[in-house]
Amino acid sequence: MIWSYFCDCVRKGSLVVSKSELIKFEKISRTYMRKPDLPDLEAMQFDELWSIHEELTKILSERILEEKRELEKRLAQLNQVEPSAAGARSDELRKHPSRRKYPKVLPKYFNPSAPSQTWSGRGKQPRWLALALERGHSLEELKIKKEDDDELVTDERSSS
Repeated sequence: MIWSYFCDCVRKGSLVVSKSELIKFEKISRTYMRKPDLPDLEAMQFDELWSIHEELTKILSERILEEKRELEKRLAQLNQVEPSAAGARSDELRKHPSRRKYPKVLPKYFNPSAPSQTWSGRGKQPRWLALALERGHSLEELKIKKEDDDELVTDERSSS
């Protein structure tokens, strides 16, 4: 601030100084106007730098935790606001009931090239089924047949 005032005075001509005086003033102002007691990090030993690092890490983690607690308090306050105050309708606030659980559906069709791949007949057709149908197979050929003792048996005719 003093330096800028000094330079303005010199530019306006209200203060006349020689160049050597100006350089001398600049050196003096740099030494007295610099930030107080900042260590020269380049000249410090590794151990000193590491201790500063640890101290800064500790301070920063404490501040982060404090900020987190503050944000959690604010969030808790926002969650405690009454629905009527927030302008929301009670219909919107009611939780939707959970979906009805459907029973497990047994597979009805199998992939002849990889029999472990099956499809129950519900939802989108798997790629292997779409390809088999394009190649001329029918759903009946890919159908899983049941034996009397409830074991699943694949139809071997579909492998042709």
